[in-house]
Amino acid sequence: MDHAEATDRLLDAAGKLFYERGVQAVGMDAIRAESGVSLKRLYQCFPAKEALVEAYLRRRDERWRASLTGYVAARGNDPLAVFDWLHAWFSEPGFRGCAFINCFGELGPNAPGVTAAARAHKTAVRSYLRTLAAPDALADQLFTLLEGATVTAAINGDPAIALTSKAAARALLAQAAAGVVDQPPGRTSADW
Repeated sequence: MDHAEATDRLLDAAGKLFYERGVQAVGMDAIRAESGVSLKRLYQCFPAKEALVEAYLRRRDERWRASLTGYVAARGNDPLAVFDWLHAWFSEPGFRGCAFINCFGELGPNAPGVTAAARAHKTAVRSYLRTLAAPDALADQLFTLLEGATVTAAINGDPAIALTSKAAARALLAQAAAGVVDQPPGRTSADW
């Protein structure tokens, strides 16, 4: 097995186990067993667990955003389609919320690479929403709805929160169309 194949298998295993159980609950032996990659090869690919977690998050970010953007593009880049996509994601068996929030919650500032990966993901999602909705304050509000829905769905197990957030987003978009967008006092979108 070459390096690329081993890396893919390790990331597949890590993605499954970390998302299902959490990072701290999964040891490198479990990753090795799930992937079928030898322990020696595992450490050649990822010398430390944090490196594997970072790679898992980068890969998840690419796949997650590609799925979201593809879905929304197929629906004419309608910002409301974001919430339909969320509803479908929340309805998937095994949905456990946001992997980035989960990893940050587990590891926090003790894992700067994980923190950086989580921040990069959130920044990219926010930037994407800015391509769908203007002004930036509106996109920031949609981002907050997306994040809140994701956390709430993970906690209560009810995908319908995506549709509740969609209704709130629809109201925000209508206000924006009427020229009314609330900007938090003392804060600009550049503060994020």
